[in-house]
Amino acid sequence: MIRAEWTKLRTVRGWVAALAGGLLLIVAFSVAPGAGGTCDETCRLPTGPEGQEVTDAFRFVHRTLTGDGSITARVTSFTGERDAGPGRSEPGLVPWAKAGLIVKDGVRPGSSYAAVMLTGAHGVRMQHDYVHDVAGPTGPRTPRWLRLSRDGDTITAAVSDDGNRWRTVGTATPDLPSTVEVGLFVTSPQHAEVSTKVFGLSGASGGPSTATATFDHVGFEGTTAAGWRTQQIGGPSATSAVAGTDGAEEPRPGPPQPASRSSARDGVFTLTGNGDVAPAVSGANGLGFSVTRTLAGTFVGLVPLVVVGAMLVTAEYRRGLLAVTLAATPRRGRVLAAKAVVIGGVAAVLGVAGAALAVPLGTAVMRGNGLYVNAAPTSTVVRMVLGTGLLLALCAVFALAVGTVVRRGAVALTAVLGLTVLPYLLAMSVLPARVGDWVLAVTPAAAFAAQQSAVEYSFVDNLYVPSAGYFPLPPIGGLAVLLAWTVVAFTAALVLLGRRDVR
Repeated sequence: MIRAEWTKLRTVRGWVAALAGGLLLIVAFSVAPGAGGTCDETCRLPTGPEGQEVTDAFRFVHRTLTGDGSITARVTSFTGERDAGPGRSEPGLVPWAKAGLIVKDGVRPGSSYAAVMLTGAHGVRMQHDYVHDVAGPTGPRTPRWLRLSRDGDTITAAVSDDGNRWRTVGTATPDLPSTVEVGLFVTSPQHAEVSTKVFGLSGASGGPSTATATFDHVGFEGTTAAGWRTQQIGGPSATSAVAGTDGAEEPRPGPPQPASRSSARDGVFTLTGNGDVAPAVSGANGLGFSVTRTLAGTFVGLVPLVVVGAMLVTAEYRRGLLAVTLAATPRRGRVLAAKAVVIGGVAAVLGVAGAALAVPLGTAVMRGNGLYVNAAPTSTVVRMVLGTGLLLALCAVFALAVGTVVRRGAVALTAVLGLTVLPYLLAMSVLPARVGDWVLAVTPAAAFAAQQSAVEYSFVDNLYVPSAGYFPLPPIGGLAVLLAWTVVAFTAALVLLGRRDVR
């Protein structure tokens, strides 16, 4: 039966052309996001100690520490400003603005570190190596005493309200050399907010921000170099400076950096900074695009596959040929199973082949045209490629089952495309974020989560929405939703095919 169904499929030229067209559409649309350029080589992001791309930009006042030791400081004030439109700003800290103490493997962006910090709205935190975050106590933002200690390979973060009674926030063991840079830092990421527009549709607004913190009672234990150095770590216009005799900044030649500065007088340090120390994300508040963008043509390539899947059975209904097939094979379930194996297998092969070509080609074109693409590990890319094959295979079998139930090609196509492609398009471009998440969690379009490459971090503010590559379900969960719809439809098709007359 499988051989017979395969013969039917490959001998209908229109079906073969449609399947080939689906493959070409997946590959062709992979280059569409690279049509314009917004970034050059200066926007490339550093790679963190664990292989992820990271953002590492902050104002740093520091000195060298050799061996074990500690730094203690009191944060007496922490304020900020954020963009409020063209030429305007408003006071206020963004939720993940950071001010505190940091120990770092030199000043190279992306190098290993551990830090204890106050945040704009999330209390005291300890973070290390960009992707690790430990929550400390909440309460009044300032004044707060912070301490960062090194004992061998272990870094310990502590906080105090009065400088006498200390509470441990957390410990970490980043891969740090014996000689490190330790000091004060301030940074403030871009802010992004969901705004409501006409007819309830959601959009994004936001912009750059800065934070300013004042430190006093700065003290060290251990072997440290004399004198402070101050500089902007990372960012497109990072400049460095050396503290003068009174601690005031003496800039080295370079482009001005009005949003990042520091000063020190009578043991009181004031730092203003922007940027972030965090894993890189894609989206409205992130940098670049996710690799998922290269598979944007999947929903287009899905259409001809669904057409062929439905017509594999509806064409026989229309021409009365299914009666001949069932006369040769009275066990009707075997006929439907054979059709499912053939169309599902072909769709899976085309999906894997299309995705395997689309991801590297689309990434190369986007980067070649000046767009930044957040890199994805090889394991993620393999999962995306295989997931695309499963997505197309299940959709094709789903179309076959619906076609068997309704026995009309136009009705089957309308139903399947209305449950897969349409919800995807609406969630990406029209529906409010929460509604779009709900749609992509309950309809067969949930299976597009198999193509997600971006990682969502609870400690990085961003608009984690489908249009930015973030789906409400994990990849296996999204495929499970489509599988459930397919199983229900296929079961109904088996029951109806076995009970009713063929007309």
